[in-house]
Amino acid sequence: MREELISKLDLNGFLDEFKALLARDKDIFLQGDSHLHFKRINELCEVEFPNPPELLNLDKALVHLSKQGILHLDEIFEFVKIFRYFEKLKKLKFGSNLNSWLEKIEFVNGILELCEKFDEKGELKESLDERLININTALRLKNEAVVAEFKKYCYTKSLMPYLIDTQIHLINNLEALLVRGGFNHAIKAKIIGRSSGGGFYIVPLSVENLQSEIEKLKNQKEEIYYEYAKNFSAFLAKNLLFLKFINNAFDLFDHYSARVMLAKRKDYEFVMCENSDKIVLKNFAHPALKNPKSVSLDFSKQVLIITGVNAGGKSMLLKSLLSAAFLAKHLLPMKIKADESKIGAFKEFDAIIEDPQNVKNDISTFAGRMLHFSKLFSRKNLLLGIDEIELGTDFEEAACLYSVMISKLIENKLKIIITTHHKRLAMLLAKNEQVELIAALYDEEFSRPKYEFLKGTIGKSYAFETALRYQIPPNLVSEAKKLYGEDKENLEELVGKNINLELELKAKLQSVEKKEQKVDEILLSLKDQKEKNEQEFRNNLRNLELKFHKAIEEAKKGINLKDTKEKQRSLNKANELKKEIILPSMEQNEELRVGDFVKYEKIKGKIVGISKNDAMVESDGIRLRVPLKLLKKSGAMPKKVAKTSISVSRPSNLSVTLDLHGLRSDEAISRLDKFISDALIAGFDEVLVYHGIGTGKLAFAVREFLKTHKSVKSFSDAPINQGGFGAKVVRL
Repeated sequence: MREELISKLDLNGFLDEFKALLARDKDIFLQGDSHLHFKRINELCEVEFPNPPELLNLDKALVHLSKQGILHLDEIFEFVKIFRYFEKLKKLKFGSNLNSWLEKIEFVNGILELCEKFDEKGELKESLDERLININTALRLKNEAVVAEFKKYCYTKSLMPYLIDTQIHLINNLEALLVRGGFNHAIKAKIIGRSSGGGFYIVPLSVENLQSEIEKLKNQKEEIYYEYAKNFSAFLAKNLLFLKFINNAFDLFDHYSARVMLAKRKDYEFVMCENSDKIVLKNFAHPALKNPKSVSLDFSKQVLIITGVNAGGKSMLLKSLLSAAFLAKHLLPMKIKADESKIGAFKEFDAIIEDPQNVKNDISTFAGRMLHFSKLFSRKNLLLGIDEIELGTDFEEAACLYSVMISKLIENKLKIIITTHHKRLAMLLAKNEQVELIAALYDEEFSRPKYEFLKGTIGKSYAFETALRYQIPPNLVSEAKKLYGEDKENLEELVGKNINLELELKAKLQSVEKKEQKVDEILLSLKDQKEKNEQEFRNNLRNLELKFHKAIEEAKKGINLKDTKEKQRSLNKANELKKEIILPSMEQNEELRVGDFVKYEKIKGKIVGISKNDAMVESDGIRLRVPLKLLKKSGAMPKKVAKTSISVSRPSNLSVTLDLHGLRSDEAISRLDKFISDALIAGFDEVLVYHGIGTGKLAFAVREFLKTHKSVKSFSDAPINQGGFGAKVVRL
């Protein structure tokens, strides 16, 4: 059932890519606490870790051990690979959640000693047993003797006339010479085969004796291996519970690592399912699409009906919503702005997406859909997608029937996404407050779909326009319009006008929002300026009061003096203090006219009208009345742009690589910006940027910069031999 759903959602290729990163084949579902898994995966994204080794499935080996069976050394080495990998992981520094999990994995006595008995290739170390050393030495000498014997025969004068070539051939796992007939006069040998050219494959008797001795040595070696395998298996059987535990732990970490490697490779993010049925997507792109338009949509109600133009992306929007929920449920990475997206938790998924050409002969499309629907009424917590809901029967009848069934499914709390070419069902269901409408848009100027969507309206099909676009004769389209009927055509026209009005309204709302934002900024600026002016006024007032107080006090002091000269000096000092007092002036220093660009504190604008003491200033579409005395001419007045000729010299000695290691993010981005500009001038279409892995901050800054750079067509992680995750290949 799930495989069928994955195929319908076009996720096969993406999931195959994910499974290729797993150390061994397993189901994609992660059992256990999803919130804890999500935290561990995010912690793993922040560090560099070794890839898990490829492993065989060990379920049969565990069953064999539970029955006191003896494993082959190859199977034992598979467990050794798990032990060694966790030994490496426990030495690394992860986040708190991963560290606490790894700390719980404690090796039982003897496990690490067992690891030391194998080399990196999985062979038992010969230093363990003197018998192995002796046998390996004997095998080496015997093999050298075999080679020497073959060389001797290849250059024996009596045999050379019979040799077809001087190569040593491997026939039935035996080394042999290829000779012509009559060779028995020159050598005693055993024939083990015939060639297509009539020659004989022979093994000299002396070599045959050596090969027999080699086989005996190998058998002795296997006996020793069996002895060790028996001892190791007995040890592992005693620790069977630990083996099962660490085998499951390896699969769990394998799940984490494959998800993190895929996310880093594709620059994807993870979204954690919330305890709701809402689906809010921000910049989501279906992984099966190349150079897709990202989808941003708030689907908070129970039913979403997608109508509108053919080939406008309705089916892909349906698949995108289902895919995003499916990937989030399985904690798989996706192209999305995770911090602004919300995806609910759904127990089940279902999709009714059928191509009429693939329907079996024994049941019609409509009958098959009715059979599918009949099984939905008993299901709960289901996210359902239905593509071209009216397919296979009369759309008027289908609209009435599906309207009733969908209403029942709404009562059962199912979450449903529907695409349709016809407006009847949308009109019937639109009255329900749990139903929302969305229309695929059409570019009437260029006569093609926009692959964009408008919420809250019913879309027009644009069938006649599409037919004209694909060179259907206009006279045939005109006849079709007559058959279609004037009333229905007028209805289509009204739908089209409605969409255009919606778009117009949306554009105006955006403009109003921008103006409101500007007004808020201006009000905030004026508030700050008012507070600043009031503070400045209070400070000036205090200073003036202090100065006048000093002058008055000096004058009072002079009046009380008896000596005339002293009195005169004191009054003169009081007058000097009075003269030093400068009263604030509000005189306008510059003559202002209509059309002048002016500035009032942080606000810049243009004078569009002048009254006696005030000026009307326009700033970003907002008009303000400001006293003339508070305005100053702006230094940023627009000047006539002179014609300029620019000559750009090609940079010399420019490399196709840039190394940003050790730089701060802002310094690195500045250098990267200049590097890309120089590369474009030099005519490079592809460059390599090294940023390293480290904490991930520099890598994140580089990715975000490359995403927004207009001259960057695409970028991806470099091949392993050119830096891997620590570098980006940038196509310009």
